[in-house]
Amino acid sequence: MTITNSTGLTRRGLLGAFAATAIVAAPTFANSAGLLRGAGDIRRLKMYSPRTGEKLDMIYWVEGKYIKDAVSEVHHFMRDWRNNKTIGIDLRTIDIMAAAHNLMDVSEPYMLLSGYRSPETNAMLRSKSRGVAKNSLHIKGQAADLRLGSRSVGQIARAALACHAGGVGRYSGSNFVHMDCGPVRSWGA
Repeated sequence: MTITNSTGLTRRGLLGAFAATAIVAAPTFANSAGLLRGAGDIRRLKMYSPRTGEKLDMIYWVEGKYIKDAVSEVHHFMRDWRNNKTIGIDLRTIDIMAAAHNLMDVSEPYMLLSGYRSPETNAMLRSKSRGVAKNSLHIKGQAADLRLGSRSVGQIARAALACHAGGVGRYSGSNFVHMDCGPVRSWGA
């Protein structure tokens, strides 16, 4: 039996809405089969893009389940801003980003420098820099280049490495950290 109040909301719906607003301040706990320390029972991603001017503050996972619409918004946000192409960002990469953010205990959003890169964009960047891999995980939607104003490259990289879940590249000269869901490895200074 479903009980509905005068606004047409069910008790479960009201509780869900309350939980969605209350969980913003909730502490997080490791719960991801040991894969991502710090990811939590609630996973939230906060980013902004200096390229598009867009901001994202999204709870995308609650108690073991990804929220489809929220994940779709993350995919769109992390698109190739040069040509507006989108790909499904690997959920493991999103989880690594969220877990590292939680481990640093910051409220500041990540600055997203690069998420998905179309093959055309990657080829163009590769022609201008030796630091761009031919088969970059950005092309597969499995990587992100991120920065935080309140944390050093070393601090961000240590948090990502603590997840033991993918590749972490330090680019101190350019002030960003690369995170991906490929094999566990690290590089850079």
